[in-house]
Parts: sequence; structure tokens; C-alpha cells
Amino acid sequence: MNKKPLLVLIGPTASGKSAFAIQLARSLNGEIVSADSRYLYKELNIGVAKPSPAELASVSHHLINVASLADPWNLGLYKKSATHVIEQIQNRGVLPILTGGTGQYIRSILQNWQVPSRGPDGQLRADLETIGAKIGFDRLYDLLAAIDPEAAANIDYRNHRRTVRALEVILNTGRKFSEQRDKAEPPYETLILGLEVPREVLYARIDQRINDMLAGGLLEEVQSLLDAGFGSRLDSMRVIGYNEIISFLKGELTLEEAVALIKRNTRVYVRRQANWFKPSDPNIHWLNAQDPALLQNALDLVASRFGVTPQ
Repeated sequence: MNKKPLLVLIGPTASGKSAFAIQLARSLNGEIVSADSRYLYKELNIGVAKPSPAELASVSHHLINVASLADPWNLGLYKKSATHVIEQIQNRGVLPILTGGTGQYIRSILQNWQVPSRGPDGQLRADLETIGAKIGFDRLYDLLAAIDPEAAANIDYRNHRRTVRALEVILNTGRKFSEQRDKAEPPYETLILGLEVPREVLYARIDQRINDMLAGGLLEEVQSLLDAGFGSRLDSMRVIGYNEIISFLKGELTLEEAVALIKRNTRVYVRRQANWFKPSDPNIHWLNAQDPALLQNALDLVASRFGVTPQ
């Protein structure tokens, strides 16, 4: 099979992926395919550091602002949509650039996961939600970890929705959730570029980003989502930044405590991101994000792999 090229850009939160992807797209006449589970939702903006309207308009972006919190996407829907978009871009003779912070989404494309097709069981899901509310979703996650450690390792323990979904599939099929995610030969020739940032620099960027979010209207954004009735949805999705501010608005935390918690949870998330893409992975070309020659280094690798040169 004659495989078509796919450029993949990875890196932790606040490493500069979005801005660098735009630089690459401009230089290579490429189009960006988002692999960020939060960018899907049109209601989430400030708190997820979504690219600005000007940035989104500067090059073609896909799978951003395509869903609503009222009708959340799952991995299967993302995989199907991303595969379709990538194929369309390639058929036009353009280079797709897959980038984002959701490691599971990127792995699903790189390894061509065959996501379980079994539809949701509304009653079982509701029962599991009720049990979780009674005993605590942490204990529900512990149950998943005991039954299917591999599946639990790939799910954030705070993500109640994914924990419930995994248990739902296990109970419905009698098989481990992790065993039902088969892989097939990917239809792409891939080049994976990773952005490396020293941990102390990354944490300083995270702190500054969160401060900028607050100055940019994060409190107002969260309040508007609560007013629109999305509080329970945000709680089930465990979106960092929003849930902590909700606790502040409810009087459960001071603003200082909420901000400190956002920063701490974001650091934990960064460490979890690293589990998806390790420095030892020989398939990843890690680049120093602070190197003045970053763009040229990346373009050299693209030219070497795909024969694509800057426009």
C-alpha cells in the first residue's frame, strides 16, 4: 500500500504546540487536525487555552468547535472524524499536521485503533453513575483498575465519564475494555516531532497561562456555563480549570485555593501526558522548543522523511 504522509506534533501542555503547528502549516502549506479533546467543544475557550480566532483563521484548522457539551464526543467518534478529515486533506495533495495534548486521540490514529463499536447502554450507565455517586467515583475507578489495569492506566482517575464507559463495556461484553481496542495497520507514513521543554520552564509557563486565563475572563466563562446548565456535564468530564472555579463560585474554595489547585492539577496532567509519549521512544524526534533553529530543524526532518520543502 502506498502510504500518504502524516506529520504529528506532540508535547506537554504549554509547550507551544499550537503556535508551532501554525508555523509548520504556513511553511509547508499544511492543515492542522486537532487532537485535543477539549478543543472539540465550542463552549470551552479561555479555560482550555484554545487558539484565538485570528490564529484559527491564519491556517486551516479541523476538529475545533465542532461539538457541544450538550452532546459530548467519545473516542470512536473522534477517531472516525479525524480519519475522514486526514484522508480529505491528503487527497487534496496537502500535508495534514495532527497535533494536540490528548495522547489517547493521537495514539488512536497512529496505531489505527479499532474502537469498540458497541453502543451505550443507558440504563447500565445510569446505574453505574448512581453507584459512583454513592460510594465515590474514586472507588469506582479502583474497581476498574482491579478488573482491567491496562484500561485504568490510560484513564485519568478524575474522569468519571470514561471510567463509567469502560465499566459499562466490560459488564456488557464480559471482556476487558483494553482487549477490545484492537489495532490495525495505519494507512499513513508518519513523522512524529516532539517538543521538549525543561520542567521548570514548563511549570513557569503553566503558571503564567493560568494567570492569563483569569485576567482574560475565566471566571465569567465558567459562570456563563453554569448559567447555561452545563455544570453537571463539566463535572463528569473533569475539565481542569473549570471544576476548580466552579468550586470557588460555590463557595467551597477561596479563589487563591482554586488557582493553586488548577496549577497543581495541570502539573499532574502534564506528568500523565508523558506516559503516552516517552523520551525513550525511537519513533519520536524530540526537539528543543527553545532552540532558535527549532523551525528549521523540524523542516529538515520533514524534507528528509516526506520530500516536502517549505513553500
